[in-house]
Amino acid sequence: MTQDMEESADTFGDINLTLGMLNMEDNMSKEDIYSHLTSVIQNTDILDDAIVQRLIYYASKDMRDTNILRETRMLAGEVLVSLAAHDFNSVMYEVQSNFRILELPNEFIVLALAELATSYVSQSIPFMMMTLLTMQTMLRLAEEERMKGVFCIALEKFSKAIYKYVNHWRDFPYPRLDANRLSDKIFMLFRYIMEKWAPITSPVQTLAIVKAHGPTVSLLLHREDLCEYALDQVPWLLKQYKDKEIDFHVTQSLKQILTAVVLYDAALPKGLRKTIFINLLHQVCRVSEPPVKENEIEASSCFLILAHSNPADLMEFFDEQLRNNNETFRTGILTLLRSAINAEEPKLRDYITSIERTVKVVMGDLSIKVRNSTLLLIQTMCEKCYIEAREGWPLIDYIFSQFAMSNKNLEKPMKPNSHEDEKGEKSVRELSLEVLKTLDPLVIGMPQVLWPRILTFVVPAEYTGTLDYLFNIIRSLIMAEERKKNNAQESTALVISTGAGKNTSIVLWETMLLQLLKESLWKISDIAWTIQLSRDFNQQMNSYSNTSLEKKFLWKALGTTLASCQDTDFVSSQIKEFLIAPNQLGDQRQGITSILGYCAENHLDTVLKVLKTFQDREKFFMNRCKGIFSGKKSLTKTDVMVIYGAVALHAPKGQLLTRLDQDIVSQVLFLYGQCSQVLGMSVMNKDMDLQMSFTRSITEIGIAVQDAADQGFKFSYKEVLLGYMLDFIRDEPLDSLASPVRWKALIAIRYLSKLKPQLSLNDHLNILEETIRRLLPLPPLEKLKDEGETDKDKEHIHFLYERSMDALGRLLRTMMWDNVKAEDCQEMFNLLRMWLVSHKDWERERAFQITAQVLTNDVEAPEHFKIGSLLGLLAPHSCDTLPTIRQAAASSTIGLFCIKGIHPEVERLQDLQEGLQCDDVQVQIKISSKIAKIVSKLIPNEEILMFLEETLDGLETLNPTCTKACGIWMVAALKEQGAALEEQLLEILNMIYYHMPVLRQKEESFRFMLEAISQIASFHMDAVVANLLQKPLPFDRDTKTLWKALAENTASSGKLLRALTDKLENELEDDVAGLEAISVACAMYEVVSAGTPVTSLYPEVFTLLLKLVSCTLGQKMPTSTFSRRRRVMPQGERQQTADPCRLSITTLKCVQAQAKKEGLAKESDEGDNLWTLLSSPSTHHVGVCALARSMALWQHGVILDIMEQLFASLTSSLENYRITGTAFFSELMKEPILWKHGNLREVLILMDQSAWDSNAILRQMAIRGLGNTTSGAPHKVKKHKQIILESIIRGLYHLARTEVVCESLKALKKILELLTDRDVSFYFKEIVLQTRTFFEDEQDDVRLTAIFLFENLASLTGRRWKIFFAEEIKKSMISFLLHLWDPNPKIGTACRDVLIICIPFLGLQELYGVLDHLLDGQDLPRARDFYRQLCVKLAKRNQEILWILHTHSFTFFSSNWEMIRSAAVKLTDAIVLNLTNQYVQLLDKEQLTTRLQALRQDPCISVQRAAEAALQTLLRRCREISILL
Repeated sequence: MTQDMEESADTFGDINLTLGMLNMEDNMSKEDIYSHLTSVIQNTDILDDAIVQRLIYYASKDMRDTNILRETRMLAGEVLVSLAAHDFNSVMYEVQSNFRILELPNEFIVLALAELATSYVSQSIPFMMMTLLTMQTMLRLAEEERMKGVFCIALEKFSKAIYKYVNHWRDFPYPRLDANRLSDKIFMLFRYIMEKWAPITSPVQTLAIVKAHGPTVSLLLHREDLCEYALDQVPWLLKQYKDKEIDFHVTQSLKQILTAVVLYDAALPKGLRKTIFINLLHQVCRVSEPPVKENEIEASSCFLILAHSNPADLMEFFDEQLRNNNETFRTGILTLLRSAINAEEPKLRDYITSIERTVKVVMGDLSIKVRNSTLLLIQTMCEKCYIEAREGWPLIDYIFSQFAMSNKNLEKPMKPNSHEDEKGEKSVRELSLEVLKTLDPLVIGMPQVLWPRILTFVVPAEYTGTLDYLFNIIRSLIMAEERKKNNAQESTALVISTGAGKNTSIVLWETMLLQLLKESLWKISDIAWTIQLSRDFNQQMNSYSNTSLEKKFLWKALGTTLASCQDTDFVSSQIKEFLIAPNQLGDQRQGITSILGYCAENHLDTVLKVLKTFQDREKFFMNRCKGIFSGKKSLTKTDVMVIYGAVALHAPKGQLLTRLDQDIVSQVLFLYGQCSQVLGMSVMNKDMDLQMSFTRSITEIGIAVQDAADQGFKFSYKEVLLGYMLDFIRDEPLDSLASPVRWKALIAIRYLSKLKPQLSLNDHLNILEETIRRLLPLPPLEKLKDEGETDKDKEHIHFLYERSMDALGRLLRTMMWDNVKAEDCQEMFNLLRMWLVSHKDWERERAFQITAQVLTNDVEAPEHFKIGSLLGLLAPHSCDTLPTIRQAAASSTIGLFCIKGIHPEVERLQDLQEGLQCDDVQVQIKISSKIAKIVSKLIPNEEILMFLEETLDGLETLNPTCTKACGIWMVAALKEQGAALEEQLLEILNMIYYHMPVLRQKEESFRFMLEAISQIASFHMDAVVANLLQKPLPFDRDTKTLWKALAENTASSGKLLRALTDKLENELEDDVAGLEAISVACAMYEVVSAGTPVTSLYPEVFTLLLKLVSCTLGQKMPTSTFSRRRRVMPQGERQQTADPCRLSITTLKCVQAQAKKEGLAKESDEGDNLWTLLSSPSTHHVGVCALARSMALWQHGVILDIMEQLFASLTSSLENYRITGTAFFSELMKEPILWKHGNLREVLILMDQSAWDSNAILRQMAIRGLGNTTSGAPHKVKKHKQIILESIIRGLYHLARTEVVCESLKALKKILELLTDRDVSFYFKEIVLQTRTFFEDEQDDVRLTAIFLFENLASLTGRRWKIFFAEEIKKSMISFLLHLWDPNPKIGTACRDVLIICIPFLGLQELYGVLDHLLDGQDLPRARDFYRQLCVKLAKRNQEILWILHTHSFTFFSSNWEMIRSAAVKLTDAIVLNLTNQYVQLLDKEQLTTRLQALRQDPCISVQRAAEAALQTLLRRCREISILL
């Protein structure tokens, strides 16, 4: 950092020093200074603002100073433009300040603006309108040529900048500007220049206009309204082609215009187009003098643009010009065509035929230059695939003809060659060879052009010099043909050749040479010459070894020659000679077979006749061995069998079928039968040579019949021959592979199976099953190879193994796809199933390799062929243990789609397939997953079910990696096609349920199955939910697992809960809960217990479940509805399970627990007892109230939604639901925030109505709600006090249910606290009277509430009811005094409080002292002492009250509470003690005595003692007044 700071300081110091030098008047040194400054500024990232401003000042001043040298002013302008990189706005401001309207500017100011527009397009565009407007006022002021040139330069630069903005405005960092306004100004400037300056300009001025012309016209072309004007200016430009110095710039401008024409898709008028073609051609093909290279390149580029935009017109123009016999034009046009083809212009490909025809126009031209140009063009056309079969061959022929012509002209010239002519001819010859050398015969279209006509150049002598390159071309074509045939159905000739596949190119080469020989002999048609040639071939036999390729070719050549010979007698004699003395041929079997086979092509009758004569004349030894007569070798029966096969193969197809059964097949069977007899008895012969020869002969016969292509021919020996071949295969051992019999027999069966009559399906199945059963169970290849003693033996076994498997695959492929019925193909494929899932790796490997062979290489399946099941079977093995299995499985998977005409991304799939070679299991799984994603979307919808069934089977049976692949494929298919499976959904789900018991034992398989269910549900949630809900209750383990799996899928868990919610809502629509509703609740429990968030649906779920609890309250579910699997459970557990209300509550509990986690609810004050309360009909309302209290008030939005959902419960026809709703709302009525935002006013009205309901619990809850309204909306209570009071007071008369009474008392207490004496005056008396009736209620809560209410009433007496209330106090005072010792301490405290309040009404303030003592004490005083003190005070103050207390005390003697009885007796004792004599005389002493006597027998000792004491007090007072008892 320090170093950077030092460098920056040095730079600033350097610039400051330079600025000081600029301030000097020495103009001579300024040129060097500005040059130095330009370099410094351009290489410095940051410049100080002050320095920049000073530099702008000096540079601008010197740039405008006419006294300074022009070069220095130019350098000053460069510095000024460079400074724009550091402060563009300041530079633009400086330049614009010297660029004023109607004032001719300094030329360097204009140039600076032009350079700024070029170098800083983005920053310059916002200033462009101002600049153009100003410049428009200046043009008419310009008179000097230099100034006009400067304005033309500015127009060029401005047009380029605006052109860039028009085409790339999205890349600019500010909102889009109106480019049309800018182009309007450019148009005005350009029109002025073209009208005023262009007609009368000097060459220098013309050059400036030409340079501006291209960019300006290009810009105007983007405007449809200006396009015509712009194109009208092009002829002026073309007229400027006069001078070399200006031509390049004309072409350059023309190129810019043509580019814009293509970009804006403008239409060039035909006349203008022709003029452009001609002018450009003259630039390329100058006759008088060679063109300037730069101009020629630009003109060629113009032609490339025209080839893109107007290829048809261009080709027409070229063709027209080529027909003018002008060497220069022809050479130029051919060169232009070559450039266009090299540029690979796509549109030009549509005119390949036109190009070929155009080239043919010049093929007769003898000019060396034209010939060379034509050859070069043909070379390019070949390289770029511009040769096609219909018109292309003459171009190839031209290459050879030019070579031959140049050779001829060099060797035998028509006239003496000059040195130049000789040099030219040599160049043509060398170029011809070069073209042949570089010719690639395999580019697209070339094989069709070259083959087979290229062979015509092999023999003629004039083409000898081309043979090296010619043979390279032919060799490439042959190798390509070989590859093609390896992939297609093989040639019949190749099948029967020993070691087919190794020498294929040689066989093809020999075939072509033999064809050439045949055609040559046919053209010559000279019998004598043909006979002599055959003798010459025969004489050469001894020159080669028996195993040499040359000798084998000689046999074929000899046979071909004999076939071409028209002298049948000679042919017959030659055949007889070979049959009698075959040893002269070397290998007699191969030799005589080849000769007679090829000879039969034209002489079938002769060959068969001679063979029959030979058989009849010769006597074979019965042992089939080669006999030795007179020291010479002879043919065996086995040899003759092979000959018959070769004859059939080569016989003319039109003659073969009539002779086949009688003269060929019957003879082969006869000979084989003879060879299989010992002493005249037929035996199973295991001579390998015999079996191989017989099989070869049968194969060749089958091929011959097939090639005859006679649909009406039925091969009568088909079944017999198939039987022989199957017997050969059956006889082969299953533990070794030493002979090729199996392989060859499979080939024979394949060809025989194709012949008529058609085999039945059972025959096909039997043949395939037998062949598969005899090959696939073989031991592993390595074990088979171990039987070989030498390496050669091992190699041979390997070879036989590969060929046998290949033959089996081809057989299966043939039999399967030759069948027109898709069902039959499926049946045949099923034969491989058991092997595809074999537990032995090598058996699976073979089965998959055969399967891949059957399904690949452009197979076309019959209509309605189903691939779903096969795909499910094969695809998961892309993760099998062996790489060969994985590769084959992938190939088969791709092939399945191809045979259905569905072509997936084959190249990408093949790239992925290569990756399956990797042994890393994770890599395999990843690749298999990618393949599954690509192809799953292509599985036919109607076959998805079969695919899924197969994958589910795989999940049960396959190895772990394949199992995982099964799951991946299954899930992938459901992801891609799940949306379209609605109609098959039920079957899919039932299929999955069927597999669940087994899959549960395999953890990973089970996980995939659950994922599949989740995937289906993501598309068809409602259908899946409906299906699962049909499961019997209670849900078994599998059903619960499925629900949890659906819930654990975060992507669809919300949708699942929504579906269940909607389902439950529908089921409860009539306020009746059936089995379906219970099932939904059980499902909801599993879903929510899995952690599914409930926030979004909580109000609906909560209210629905609460409704369900209400609907099921007290119900029992029929046991028949439950799953039979659960009947083994203990009776008690079953009964517990069968409670629908319990199930509903369990779900509600689960939902509440989740709601608490999400902050939607809080812990209930009842704890877990809440759910017990809810489940009992007698306490349900209590539980609902507790549930309501557990609502989280801070989530008032949620509660408001719940209220809205639950509002309907208040008017439900179901009584239980009304109770539930009323209870819930009764608790919410006390929350002010809910009154503020909710609809509780309507609830209040319904509550008031319910307070009169006949159902006691409903009345109780309604009254509670009315009472709680005092907390939530006291203003509503005051407003509706009359209605509310009447409803609550009525509850006091519901004596049968103390709960209602108690609730009414509590509600009254709350309401009265809000009201004044005037508000309750009308109801005061009734309330007081009713309240007094509950002082002695058995329920503590009722007594306590009544006492509290009475205390509140004291404050509401007013003047009107004060006396009445005092009287009621007197009547109630006995209760208050006695209940001071109530069993419930709270009641005692309440009595003390009410006494304190009521004493003033009686004017007994003296009692405060006694009561204060009662309140102040830590413990209650003794009742006797308290009552005596109280009575003493009362006796002094008011004897009447004592008497009233006495008269009301009798009723308490029979109280249920012993403490009250005891207190009543003690109070009576105190009263009697303090009564005056007058009141004592009034006592009903008899009744009092009797009652006290009875209490002496009370179970409670305290009562007994109090009664005894009271009795003594009574006796004492009686004595005092001398009253005898």
